Amino acid sequence: MAYSVALPWSDGEHRMHQLLNVPEHDNPTSNFLTPQATFAANQFPLAAFSVLDSENRPWTTVWGGEPGFSQALGGNLLGTRTFVDNRHDPVIEAMVDQQFGKGNPKGMMFSGLPIDLVRRKRVKIAGRIVAGGVKAVGEEDTGVGEIQVVTKIDESLGNCPKYLNEKEIRPAIPNPKLISVSPQLSKQAEDLIKKADLFFLSTANADINMDTNHRGGPPGFVRVISSGNADEATAASIIYPEYSGNRLYQSLGNLLNNPAIGICVPDFETGDVLYITGTAEVLIGDKADEFLPRTNLAVKITIIEARHVENGLPFRGRAGEESPYNPHVRLLASEGNVASKFEKQSQKHVLLVSSEELSPTLSRYRFRSEEPVKYKPGQWAAFDFSEELDIGYSHMRDDDPTSLNDDFVRTFTVSSHPADLPANEFEITARLHGPVTAHLKRQRNFRTPLEVPMKGFGGDFKIDLGDSGVTPFIAGGAGITPLLGQIRDLDVTKMHLFWTTKLEDAAFVLETVKKHSGLANTTTVFFTSSGNTAASNQKIDQLRDVGVDVKMRRPMKDDFISINSERFYLCAGNPFRKTVLEWLAGKEVIYESFDY
Repeated sequence: MAYSVALPWSDGEHRMHQLLNVPEHDNPTSNFLTPQATFAANQFPLAAFSVLDSENRPWTTVWGGEPGFSQALGGNLLGTRTFVDNRHDPVIEAMVDQQFGKGNPKGMMFSGLPIDLVRRKRVKIAGRIVAGGVKAVGEEDTGVGEIQVVTKIDESLGNCPKYLNEKEIRPAIPNPKLISVSPQLSKQAEDLIKKADLFFLSTANADINMDTNHRGGPPGFVRVISSGNADEATAASIIYPEYSGNRLYQSLGNLLNNPAIGICVPDFETGDVLYITGTAEVLIGDKADEFLPRTNLAVKITIIEARHVENGLPFRGRAGEESPYNPHVRLLASEGNVASKFEKQSQKHVLLVSSEELSPTLSRYRFRSEEPVKYKPGQWAAFDFSEELDIGYSHMRDDDPTSLNDDFVRTFTVSSHPADLPANEFEITARLHGPVTAHLKRQRNFRTPLEVPMKGFGGDFKIDLGDSGVTPFIAGGAGITPLLGQIRDLDVTKMHLFWTTKLEDAAFVLETVKKHSGLANTTTVFFTSSGNTAASNQKIDQLRDVGVDVKMRRPMKDDFISINSERFYLCAGNPFRKTVLEWLAGKEVIYESFDY
């Protein structure tokens, strides 16, 4: 039976724990190839590998394609044999350049990450290269090689399945072609980063050991700060948020002492791959929030070399389900992140004084402040519900996975006009969706008013109908709220409202068009759900009686492009918004995004 000797934390890991107030705990890393790591090496279809080049720059690659390309040999030895890109893979290049560590008394340092994206499993390994070689495959120089390498494993550690998006892997023969090598990012390289939902990274702790791991999330979770400029000799820079993890901080601990980082961004669909080596800065607290609002921990990478290779991977992957732990994509402050507009405002508390159910999933809430509130029609209000809903750190939370990275800050469009209510009150109208709106809906059953920290008002979504013609406003469900806050100031005869919503909202639609004179005659409503009842049929008849054009279907492109207008206003959720923007390509479409 093998026994693991407790490994101490490195200086960098210890500093990260102190900076982030992590309670003291033991290092779970084993000092040998554990049975778990042995199984992973034998059975997993992919593995990332990392080494340092002759300039001590980390590089990362990913090999494999089917189970069995690596095998445990006994005595903590691991053998790997697989097809590789023999021309442009920087890890192969570094291994060959340094003769796989031949002549190095300690052996060439390496780290790896066997990974199974179907079962969402991964195991970290690290150690030294014992022997290896690469030979060309085939008679012609196609750039395809076969590597055989033996490594001695000094460290192994199983990791959790969070942020691993499913991929079904199959082998493929590389046909590598170098697209670009530069400190800047080409358009193709930038596009690859923007669609990536996974990358592998490597760091080094001096000449003691290396660390390889994965970072994953929704497509686009890595943001490009700058693609760089060759004429001005400026390098590209990228950033990604560090989501809630196991709080070991092995990669980030290395980066505190040695900012060198290597990254591999694979395109599972095409086989293209982007290799990056650069310098990293660990951003904590306000420094992270400056780039990615509402982010407490992030890594900013300045690129030294980005090597983009077409068809360089020995595998392909078919996408499956995304990880249930994935948060929403966080945009840069420079990309118009809504959160950047209220982060610096002073916080006040407001009371929830009334709520009204408009439909089974739609409610109107009124809030009251001790002092008068100042907002413009159509603006949003930002609330912080963390005091009510945040239950603290958990490593895993399968019953509510997205809550691990949820700060419970929410923005809702103010649906009241400042002149409609007392100076210290305002209303929002919100659809039941997620923990915050569920918490609000529950408040009808409590006698004590809910007090919520409010971060402020913001936004500049102002509707201007112009002097002539008809301007369409397209609303999806609760996307009607910016119009509700401004309609008092508008001449509705110059507008046509296209409102797509659920049939269960019919009573709310009727209330809205009857409340605002003339609106019914300029409104087309698309009810998208079936299940007509006597009550809903009655509301539909009443809507038609007051002049509303009711359609029992989803909207189509022709419904909108038939309108003779160059300007459209749009407020809808992502899927519908994306569709409408495609339909109205070439038109001016004014919308406000709440992506952050």
